[in-house]
Amino acid sequence: MTTEHPPPAPPAWESPEIVRLLAEPVTGRREVPAARQVFVNRTLRMDKIEAVGFDMDYTLAIYQLRQMEALAFRMTAELMVNRFGYPAGLRDVPYDPDFVIRGVVVDKLHGNLFKMDRHNHVGRGVHGRRPIPHAALHKLYREEKIHLGSPRFAWLDTLFALPEGCLFAETIELLERTGDEVDYARLYDQIRESIDTVHRDGSLKRLVLADLPRYLVRDPELGPALHKLRSGGKRLFLLTNSFADYTDAVMRHVLDGVLPEYASWRSYFDAIVTGAGKPGFFGERRPLLLLRPDGTPAGEAASLDRGKLYQGGDLTRLEELLGIGGDRVLYVGDHIYGDILRSRKSSLWRTALVVEELERELDWLDGHREELGELARVEGIRTQLEDAVASHRTALNQAERRRERRGNGDASGLEERVQRIRQELDQLRGALRAAGERIEALARAIETGVNPTWGFIFKEGNENSRFGEQVEDYACLYTSRASNFGYYSPVERFRSPRAAMPHERATVVLSIWGEEHGQAAAAARPSKAPT
Repeated sequence: MTTEHPPPAPPAWESPEIVRLLAEPVTGRREVPAARQVFVNRTLRMDKIEAVGFDMDYTLAIYQLRQMEALAFRMTAELMVNRFGYPAGLRDVPYDPDFVIRGVVVDKLHGNLFKMDRHNHVGRGVHGRRPIPHAALHKLYREEKIHLGSPRFAWLDTLFALPEGCLFAETIELLERTGDEVDYARLYDQIRESIDTVHRDGSLKRLVLADLPRYLVRDPELGPALHKLRSGGKRLFLLTNSFADYTDAVMRHVLDGVLPEYASWRSYFDAIVTGAGKPGFFGERRPLLLLRPDGTPAGEAASLDRGKLYQGGDLTRLEELLGIGGDRVLYVGDHIYGDILRSRKSSLWRTALVVEELERELDWLDGHREELGELARVEGIRTQLEDAVASHRTALNQAERRRERRGNGDASGLEERVQRIRQELDQLRGALRAAGERIEALARAIETGVNPTWGFIFKEGNENSRFGEQVEDYACLYTSRASNFGYYSPVERFRSPRAAMPHERATVVLSIWGEEHGQAAAAARPSKAPT
């Protein structure tokens, strides 16, 4: 007598009740558009975060980029003419906001701008406004190791730096067009001095403050996002290099009157630290000063009081007065070095990088899915063609050797085989060339659609760009604007994808492929050269 056993119960995650619950709409969360998502490099549990800090410029305060960059460009060009005697025509050079992107490197020896991948391989470059041919790039930058810490190079890794890169190229173009010899290092140093001056002497900020709506975006989602974090039990602080008067004016424009629960922008924050002097803030010891209402120092701070403004200080003192430190703090900023890299290297703070350009790139990619799909499809075919060419070349060599060993008397069948393989090899090579040309055309159209000179900010060819590599290495999270946190729960678990090396990815792909297609499909894959 046989006993029938009931079928095993499904695992808990596949039980009918769980399947039903997972099929229900998620309440309390808006759908997150691709361009507003928070992307994850390292898993971060927001329920473990007790304090969230924010930079101000280009983080909480979003600038009208084209207006702000054009203003800095024009003011710097004016100073270059007046202080250093550059041609008056420099005043008339228009600012091209699409010419320079973050992650471009200035070569002060040769007067070039170039972009690198994560292996420090230079993929493209310009001299003035003129593209540098690939052979010239190879000769200049493939024979030596590029060290970005060298005085020879300057890495444009912030939005503040874009006008100086553009002015460097435009000035070279202007001077060399008339046959002038240019000292590139001296030119760049004078541009740096000029642009630092218009920031340091307050002349640029005075013009911004005189017309805030022209230069600042008032993001209606920022106030609700900060409120959501506060309601989730987070303490919020502002940590900015801008000084108190400018900070107060900008933040009043950005946040005052957004939510009735907050009488002033200051009410959103448990601590407000201005004039922080980042990146030195993360490694040096300096006094944290309480500021009077008129902005003058009132001595060292003994506590952090909501609504009051402070200046200076350092990471250790801020953590002491907050009563929160280490990996319980998330800091959100836009500067890959001053906000993210230095805080990661000097502390246990978790980091989130705001990359404003990400929104534009994601919107563009979303609108060109068809071209991206075609590119992926043809790249897959090219891989198959390369394998087939290699296989036929092996087969051709084998057939020719057999024909030679047998001699002319007994090689008729082998001669036919050699001719057949040669004909197939020619066809495959023709198809491979055509696929390569199609891939090159598609890739060029996709990249130049985003930026005609530099392509994507995060990519250089098939590799991550140097900027993309820095983001991946040092930012736990990255997103296009600070208000994107409003789309997520204050106790969200931001989970990174499982890291896998190429051999692991290959193993997983082969395993899944075999499960889906079975042994018959596996047997149908070409595994030998044709004979």
